[in-house]
Amino acid sequence: MAALTLTASGVKKTFRALGDPAIAAHSQVFFKTARGEYGEGDKFLGIRVPVIRQQVKKFTDLAIGETLKLLCSPFHEERLFALLMLVARFSKADEVGREAIYRHYLEYTAFINHWDLVDSSASQIAGAWLQGRNKRVLRELARSDSLWERRIAIIATFHAIKLGDFGAALEISAILQQDKEDLIHKAVGWMLREIGNRDPAVEERFLKQHYREMPRTMLRYAIEKFPAEKRRAYLSGHIK
Repeated sequence: MAALTLTASGVKKTFRALGDPAIAAHSQVFFKTARGEYGEGDKFLGIRVPVIRQQVKKFTDLAIGETLKLLCSPFHEERLFALLMLVARFSKADEVGREAIYRHYLEYTAFINHWDLVDSSASQIAGAWLQGRNKRVLRELARSDSLWERRIAIIATFHAIKLGDFGAALEISAILQQDKEDLIHKAVGWMLREIGNRDPAVEERFLKQHYREMPRTMLRYAIEKFPAEKRRAYLSGHIK
């Protein structure tokens, strides 16, 4: 690959060639970009995720600085590419490199501004770096005015959940109990369900303490895999 292509400009040129207006139009609707919606103003080139992942492999040696330029792009696919690139680099980096990527991640949260961008990167970078470390930053993000920073806070805990470490997820879930955003309700419910997949007793102890005040969507996501009778009991408020 010519050296010139290993730049943000080279990636952009490639992405313009890959874009499909029909896919872009569909994405504008699917990702709720209309005025007043949570993705308001986002722009799309019309490139599907598997194609973006292929480009990550193609531009594997793209420098971090060039990657961060793409993370500032107005186009959703270029921001997703940048985050997937950071995830790939993080997984192969040494301790110093991983910390640098983590620090960049926190510096650029303003551009990690949609649910798929968060879900593709938060646990893989923030969650992975914070494993075994102080998670105060997640508590701070959980109290942010930014919907996306709050989602980063809860999704980042998925890394620890997979390792059987549920403390941070339960703490962040408690902070977010009264959040007003549906995307947070879904994310918290999802993480609680993931805890339950590994240790049902831990999830139920949390639910019995919080389920009556919990937003309905959050509760439905959390109990999705419960037996039908138990789901009905939770939803009707008859669990003690």
